[in-house]
Amino acid sequence: MFSRPLVAIVDDDQSIRDATSNLLQSAGFLTATFADAESFLTSSEPRAACLVADMRMPGMSGLQLHQHLIASGASIPTVLITAYPSDATRLRAREAGIDCCLAKPFAPDELLECVRRALAGATPKS
Repeated sequence: MFSRPLVAIVDDDQSIRDATSNLLQSAGFLTATFADAESFLTSSEPRAACLVADMRMPGMSGLQLHQHLIASGASIPTVLITAYPSDATRLRAREAGIDCCLAKPFAPDELLECVRRALAGATPKS
C-alpha cells in the first residue's frame, strides 16, 4: 500500500499555514498544521516525516523546535521559513542541520523542492 508522507507545518500565521498546507496537499503530501511549537510537540498526530517551521514565533522558534527534536532523539528533516532572512539566520540554520531555509514569500516550487529533498535525505540548496 502506498503511504503519503506527513508534513507538519508550524507557523503562527494562519494564512501561511493554510496556503502551505494547500500547496503540499496538491503535490500529494498529507499535512498537519500547528499554530506554535508547543501544539506540535503535544499533538497526537502520527510522526511527521518532514517539518516546515517558521523561524520567528511566539514561544519556541522554528530553530529552537528543530534543536529540541534533535535533543529528544526525534529529529525530523526540517525546512525553515522566515520573513526576516539574513546571512546570520541562514548560518544558524545550516549549523543546526536545517535542511533548507526559505525567505517569505517563497515560490511554491522552492518549497516543494526543499520538502522533497528533505524527505529524500539530500541537502537542498538554501
